[in-house]
Amino acid sequence: MSTRAAPLSGLPLLEDLGEIGGKRVLLRADLNVPLDDHDGEMVIADEFRIRAALPTVEWLTDRGAEVVCCSHLGRPSGAPDRRYSLAPVASRMAELAPGVSVMENLRFDPGETENDAAFVRRLIDGFDAYVNDAFGACHRSHASIVGPPLYLPSAAGRLLELEVATLGALLNDPPRPFVAIVGGAKVADKLGVLRALAKVADTIIVGGGMAFTFLAAQGRSVGSSLCDEAKIDECREILHGPATILLPSDIVALEAGCSFGHGCQDGEVRIVDGDLPDGWTGLDIGPVSAQTFSETVRAAGTVLWNGPMGAFEDRRFEAGTRSVAQAVAETAAMSIVGGGDSARAIDDFGLAEKIDFLSTGGGASLEFLEHGDLPALAALRAAPNAPRI
Repeated sequence: MSTRAAPLSGLPLLEDLGEIGGKRVLLRADLNVPLDDHDGEMVIADEFRIRAALPTVEWLTDRGAEVVCCSHLGRPSGAPDRRYSLAPVASRMAELAPGVSVMENLRFDPGETENDAAFVRRLIDGFDAYVNDAFGACHRSHASIVGPPLYLPSAAGRLLELEVATLGALLNDPPRPFVAIVGGAKVADKLGVLRALAKVADTIIVGGGMAFTFLAAQGRSVGSSLCDEAKIDECREILHGPATILLPSDIVALEAGCSFGHGCQDGEVRIVDGDLPDGWTGLDIGPVSAQTFSETVRAAGTVLWNGPMGAFEDRRFEAGTRSVAQAVAETAAMSIVGGGDSARAIDDFGLAEKIDFLSTGGGASLEFLEHGDLPALAALRAAPNAPRI
């Protein structure tokens, strides 16, 4: 009988590849790094994802395998585009892990996103084994994600293994109180994960633009703030669910007709308690809400954070996100930050080193928490060498 933790049950790990000395291994990594254009030369702006792949790369090469990495970068339209070339990544990988090569952007071929069987066969040609370490892409049924395990001995890399084990623990028996902080703009994107979290979390803090649909469900006026009228009834159901839902009581709002974003300065900004005036747009939680949210976080046993509390790219509306980020960094609880804008905020505020686990996947982490599985994990469990349970 397997002794693996439940989230990893049936998932082949690196040790399940057997002897790999002298074999060619295709490593699907997440090398989707930000690039900056410096006088026509594309330069890596942040190499976090490259370094995150190194433990798996080193495990394989230390055992004598020849490793070739493949990845997507950005969203090219199924054809070569120099703006999305992985050439800068290949050069950096060669410096960090000599002898390891990187293929060109998988999405330069439409077969990748279409999960084309012929593309899969071309991709794996000449390889003896496959490793998936690209957690951030594991919610995609793309060729490089779900195709190779059909044909090759396969395994989850160390990063993927850690992501699944850490996030899976949240769905089982996390240290309590378990506090989930969910923010961001679109409530429709996160209703599924909110329902899933409501079954396991003690308290869910809701901020960001999505909070206004919940406030509308309580009968509050939200002015011109982002509000999805079609989702109000679903938000009302979550409000009456098993978890305690904390919503902002005060809002930092911008007067009608004014713009916001990086570098914007026009318009009056006001802290509003209760209903927002007509035409005003809520863009951050207010100081009272920030204090309440932060106190809840500091008293938690486990904290999961996914999504900012407001438009933090505009410095007039960053205080709420900064306060919550500081509380997540200072809490004695197990702290998990789920990729995307939350990870960027943590990095921008210089708090990354104080977080227990920083997930590399925004959308993937949400889908895993919602469904308890991902297309990539299902594909790996069906690989010819997967442990049978």
